[in-house]
Amino acid sequence: MILDQIVEDKKKRLLEHKAKVSEEKMRRLAEQTPTRDADCFYRNLKKPGLSIIGEFKKASPSMGQISQKIDLMERIDIYNASVDAISCLTEEDHFCGNVDYLKQIREKSKLPILRKDFMIEEYQFYEAKAIGADAVLLIAAILDDAQLRDFYQLARELGLDVLVETHDEAEMERALKINPRILGVNNRNLKDFTISLENTRRLRPYVPADKVFVAESGIMGDEDVQFLNSCGVDAFLIGRAFMEAEDPKTVAQHWKQIYEEASR
Repeated sequence: MILDQIVEDKKKRLLEHKAKVSEEKMRRLAEQTPTRDADCFYRNLKKPGLSIIGEFKKASPSMGQISQKIDLMERIDIYNASVDAISCLTEEDHFCGNVDYLKQIREKSKLPILRKDFMIEEYQFYEAKAIGADAVLLIAAILDDAQLRDFYQLARELGLDVLVETHDEAEMERALKINPRILGVNNRNLKDFTISLENTRRLRPYVPADKVFVAESGIMGDEDVQFLNSCGVDAFLIGRAFMEAEDPKTVAQHWKQIYEEASR
């Protein structure tokens, strides 16, 4: 399965990272990096109305290389004017990401930044803090219960917020055990990359009302926005639709309007 391969490749990449910067040094760098605001990511998603996390990625296993209609710096200018947070892919082998992209975004934006990667070792959390991330992604499908608990605690100790990603009932039940305040449902199956927004509808009843509920992947049109509004979603994480759009700002504003109208 592609997910297993991504994790194996990540383990190899981490060996390279640690050879350049040891875990001890990365921990020190994280400790020396001031926390901007430990609640900024949560707060921007929790506010009334639809919140949007705009993503920056150059490729994915399901799409291949993405044609860049807008360069990184111009895209961040657009995101600064239209979305509530930014997601940056830092996984190298399958998404063509890089921690340097996140560093560049941090210099260009005051918005909360989510480091989107396959987080499997403590080193990555120290690195996330050191490069300027405000939040990290925990994918329930690749972590056991102890890792979910320990990584969540470590992230919060570092002043990082956490988006806990689930895909099915079993993962949602496991995620709820650590009582995260932000829960996501990936509508893309990470094992075969099929997409179904029904994942969000099916898992919605599991999510307590006080949590921020995020729909990830598969949001491509007005009907999707209306459907997810009916599911009681608080925020969208949007990648492909924005990366392929020549004017993501107009798309974001339009979808927020559609969501607001559907809420009346």
